[in-house]
Amino acid sequence: MNRDDLASRIEHACLTPNATGLDIERLCSEAREWRFAAVCVHPMRVAAAVACLAGSHTEVCAVVGFPSGAHDSLTKAQEAQQAAGRGATAIDMVAGSGFLLDGDARAYADDIVAVRRAIGDGLILKVIIEAPLLGRSEIVQAARLAVQSGADYVKTSTGVYAQARLEDVRLLRSLLPAHTRIKAAGGIRTAAFALDLIAAGADRIGTSRSVEMIRELD
Repeated sequence: MNRDDLASRIEHACLTPNATGLDIERLCSEAREWRFAAVCVHPMRVAAAVACLAGSHTEVCAVVGFPSGAHDSLTKAQEAQQAAGRGATAIDMVAGSGFLLDGDARAYADDIVAVRRAIGDGLILKVIIEAPLLGRSEIVQAARLAVQSGADYVKTSTGVYAQARLEDVRLLRSLLPAHTRIKAAGGIRTAAFALDLIAAGADRIGTSRSVEMIRELD
């Protein structure tokens, strides 16, 4: 895989709570230069990212319920709808893992459905299941509920609490339908690890180390 191939799979992220407007401008400038698939930002920065990336092929993705997922479903739905209204073309929502661990599959699914309905079918919905904090059977259940509830992607983790793991990507690819894609995120700092995750079945890579990773391939 050459650097252009890898760049086309990277979602360039700036999700630190103290990110400034200048940080977002830099993020988007790098994404435009290297032709990354997307930038991933907080909802408050969506409009600025959309403006910076006008005329480019890079998507703008907004996180919702980030990073804990322990937000009310209505709050997540409103946050997603506002981000969509500002020009986001994809939403990365953090699912309510607490519901899953309670054994309340209905509440877990309804949380995702609320966001799917809020943004309609035109936007990409990625559901973050925080796999490293779940057991194998819980990962399986979380992924299946995400698909049933309208997810286009299942995303391994936020990266806040744990790192992406190859075994999680392999497990997800083995059980998800072919049309459901996988985004790996969390502690992906080298091109070698990114390529391993892609080989394991990841379609997209979420990282803040995007430029460094691409330069490794030079």
